[in-house]
Amino acid sequence: MADCIAQELARDNMVDGQVRPNHVSDSRVIGAMRALPREDFAPPGSFAYADADISLGGGRYLPSPMVTARLAQLVLANTPAHVLVIGSGSGYLAAVLAASGAQVVALEEDPRLDTGALAKHGTNVEPVTGNLRFGWPAGGPYDAIVIEGAIPAIPEVLAAQLAPGGRVVAILSGSGEDGGIGRAVVAEPSGATFATVRVFDCTARPLPAFSLAPVFSL
Repeated sequence: MADCIAQELARDNMVDGQVRPNHVSDSRVIGAMRALPREDFAPPGSFAYADADISLGGGRYLPSPMVTARLAQLVLANTPAHVLVIGSGSGYLAAVLAASGAQVVALEEDPRLDTGALAKHGTNVEPVTGNLRFGWPAGGPYDAIVIEGAIPAIPEVLAAQLAPGGRVVAILSGSGEDGGIGRAVVAEPSGATFATVRVFDCTARPLPAFSLAPVFSL
C-alpha cells in the first residue's frame, strides 16, 4: 500500500514538475500520464520518474517523460482516431496515446523490450512485430504516425500509409553519439517527400534501426 501511494505521488510530481511546465497542456496527455504506472514500462530498479531517458538495452531507450508528453501532444493535436507508433519499445507512448482516446498500432522489432506492461495497460493497443523502417501498411491507413526515437530522415514509404490529411510526428537527429539536440517535427506528404514544420528542440536518443548505412569508398 505504501509503495502504491509513493508511486502515485511520483507520477503526480513527474507531471507537475516535468510535463506541465514544458508546454504540455493537453488534458488527455496529462490525465494518461498521471494514471499509467510508468515503472511497469521500465526495467526493474530504474528511476522510472526521473527527468531522463531510461535504457532498455540493445541501444534502445524509454524517452524522458517530457519528450514523451510533447510527442503525444503533437500526435493528438488533430484528435486522430487511428495511430501507428513505430519503435514502440516497452509501449509507454502507445499506452499514453491509447489512454487519450486513440486506437493504436504499436510496431516493434525487438521482442526483448516487452515488459508485459502493454498487455496489462494498453487497452486499444494492437502490438505488432516487424521491420521499423517499413512501417506497418497492413494496419493502415493511419491518421497519425509517430516514430519513437531520433532518426536521420522520415522514410518516404510512410506517406502511403497515411489517411488523407494524416501526419507524421518524428524527431530528426542531431549530432553526436547520444543523438545530440534533435528537432521534433510534424511532417505531411509533399510530392515524393515530406514537408516538415519544426516544433521544438529536444535531446533524443537515435533509433538504431534507422541509422544510416556506412558508405565505403576506395
